Amino acid sequence: MKKYFPTVFIVILSFILLVGCGQTEVKNNEASTNVEQETKVDDKAESSFPVTITDGLGNDVTIEEEPQAIVSLIPSNTEIAFALGLGDKMVGVGDWADYPPEVADIARVGGTEFNVEKVISLNPDVVLAHASSAHSSTEGLQQLRDAGINVVVVNNATSFKAVYDSIKMIGVVTGTEENADKIISDMTEKLNLIKEKSAEIKEADQKVVWIEISQAPDLFTTGKGTFMHEMLEAIGAKNAAGDQEGWPQFTEEDAVLLKPDVIVITYGYYVDNAVDQVLARDAWQEVPAVKNKLVFDINSNLVTRSGPRLIEGVEELAKAVYPDIYQ
Repeated sequence: MKKYFPTVFIVILSFILLVGCGQTEVKNNEASTNVEQETKVDDKAESSFPVTITDGLGNDVTIEEEPQAIVSLIPSNTEIAFALGLGDKMVGVGDWADYPPEVADIARVGGTEFNVEKVISLNPDVVLAHASSAHSSTEGLQQLRDAGINVVVVNNATSFKAVYDSIKMIGVVTGTEENADKIISDMTEKLNLIKEKSAEIKEADQKVVWIEISQAPDLFTTGKGTFMHEMLEAIGAKNAAGDQEGWPQFTEEDAVLLKPDVIVITYGYYVDNAVDQVLARDAWQEVPAVKNKLVFDINSNLVTRSGPRLIEGVEELAKAVYPDIYQ
């Protein structure tokens, strides 16, 4: 099994994960998802202002008044903000924001290298940044702070618990904590229902799933310390690469040896006929998933974007792997 990250894959993975939310930062061939960041919110913080939180970088941030104008630099924060009912307060979003549809009418402020001048011109009360990309925009974020703008760096969530922390943090700093609690409660309830069903699946009947986030010849999958691994555990499936960490690369020969029962790909949005291409691989014809035509394409944003729709990703994954149980 190869252990290096070719340049092309790094570009692809960075794009997928930044579009998804910045869930994982790949650095020196290690996944930063292996360490869950703790987000501390003042126990006394309520919807009344001022409120003080410790953000995803460990900075204490005090919001004096309820924000009326908000800029979100990354799609996951944008989705959370809209779910919290803050759509009418969003004055700027990152270039990759694509959900909900209303974001199409909001000013764009750039991608990883956001436009500082554009953000400042929008006069936001709060800018929602993200720990996964903060390392590449340190100077820009400081310029925003120097301009008197509150910058809240949301934690780099790699688990459902951490996602709940992210939602809670944004709820506290925007005065929508009650809405945040409701979203978290709904997500928890749905996830628990799925786990209740998965508990009934006998170990001998658990399916081995290969999740492919980059097509051949650069086959990359998901290991421990990622959302996708936690999702597979939640639905009662086994991760074919569950003994690996982060985002391991496999040779085609090694991947075939895993003999997955189901193959899930997440790149169908930019590769034509992606499922058919997997089914046509010569070396995979005896792999159970290919032999039985159990290859599925799932919306990447639903399984990488750390926001309220993450539970939809679990549901889609569950129905693909165990249609008789979860339909």
